[in-house]
Amino acid sequence: MPQVFRIGSYWVYFWSNENDPLEPIHVHIAEGKPKANGTKVWITSRGKCLLDNNNSKISQNILKNILRIIEARSDEIIKKWEQHFGEVDYYC
Repeated sequence: MPQVFRIGSYWVYFWSNENDPLEPIHVHIAEGKPKANGTKVWITSRGKCLLDNNNSKISQNILKNILRIIEARSDEIIKKWEQHFGEVDYYC
């Protein structure tokens, strides 16, 4: 699973196997190392975040800050997604 970047002890990452057909662009977040049940965040076509779930149980204050960073770096995430998966589709 490709690591997109780290924010302190939190990993922001993709799963290499994102289903067939490929799911719309999103990242997972987990503390320490990637986990199968990490928090899932959709990236919108406008570079905003939509929280799908908080399975990692990240505190709301920390999650809010992580989402801000993800939005600020959304162009980078989109480029990395396209490089890894070869296409980009958006949830909305």
